[in-house]
Formats: sequence, structure tokens, C-alpha cells
Amino acid sequence: MALSKTERKIRIRRRIRKVSFGTAERPRLSVFRSNKEIYAQLIDDNKGVTLAAASSRDKDIEAKGTKTEIANAVGKAIAGKAKKAGIESIAFDRGGNLYHGRVKSLAEGAREAGLKF
Repeated sequence: MALSKTERKIRIRRRIRKVSFGTAERPRLSVFRSNKEIYAQLIDDNKGVTLAAASSRDKDIEAKGTKTEIANAVGKAIAGKAKKAGIESIAFDRGGNLYHGRVKSLAEGAREAGLKF
């Protein structure tokens, strides 16, 4: 029997998390995408601590434009917070989503702002 959409996404997320691990020097950029919003966190998996976070719900992110444009702004915001924390390179965790659309736009925004994947 075929997997449901959510079961399939959970399997993919677990498969990605097996190889994607964040440290203090190279944290994991975790992306969560809901139907309306997009969230990004920089996580140190050794300590289990979130180093920085940004989302489309933040007041400093302009909520005008398409969802893809907003995701790009979130990527730039998380990269700015990472730069302030002294982080230059990250491990990208797409969270079971396809690297397409809003997830890709967030990654490109982070790259434009200076993060290295």
C-alpha cells in the first residue's frame, strides 16, 4: 500500500537528518514550511540549542509580495542573524520538502546574504 503524503514526508525528513548534523562552527539551517508561513532556524545539534531563528511572521520582514519573495527575505534575515553570531557556513536541512519553490528561494536568499552551504 502506498504511503500517505505526511508519512512520505516524515520518512524523507528522517533520511535527511541521518546525514545532516549541526555543530557550533557549522550549524544546521532547518527549514519548516507551512501553507501560509515559512520558518528557519540555525541549530547546534551537539548542545541542542537554537542559535538564531527567522520566520515570515517576524515584524522586521516585509510581508508584501508573493510567498516566494517572502521566503527570500526570510533567507536574508537568517543570514544576517548568522553573520552577527559569527557563523559563515551551514548545513542545509530542507525538512522533507523538495528543494523547489519557497525552500529554494529561502536558500538562495541566504546565499545572497553571504552564507556558505
